[in-house]
Amino acid sequence: MNTQIRTYSELITIPNFIDRFRYLKLNNKVGEETFGFDRYLNQHFYRLKEWKDIRNYVITRDNGCDLGIEDREIPNGIPIIVHHINPISLKDIANKLDWILDPEFLICTIKRTHDAIHYGDESLLYDEPIERSPNDTCLWR
Repeated sequence: MNTQIRTYSELITIPNFIDRFRYLKLNNKVGEETFGFDRYLNQHFYRLKEWKDIRNYVITRDNGCDLGIEDREIPNGIPIIVHHINPISLKDIANKLDWILDPEFLICTIKRTHDAIHYGDESLLYDEPIERSPNDTCLWR
């Protein structure tokens, strides 16, 4: 496990999506236990008013963009995940550590990017948005 403490302030100095992804990548394994039978505590945390308030703040701060990249706006209908840049543990939640509600350690993402950060690789990520130009779909030009 990577023990580096990552921050939003450092993340936003990285100019592109793929390098931000690499900065956040955790290299966990699918099926690796996270909260196990205590998962209800994790779910309780995400229902707290304090979490919902900070989640809304982070979505606004990041303009609803995947990893806060301006041209990676998360479209309506795709749920926005507010990701803990540094993984949280049951102990962190039980001890109500301040940093788990600190926007300095949170970033917006989508499920596909979130899963790639935890368990996958770059092949799971969506490609960069295609830049459109006038008549680019016109067959006779």
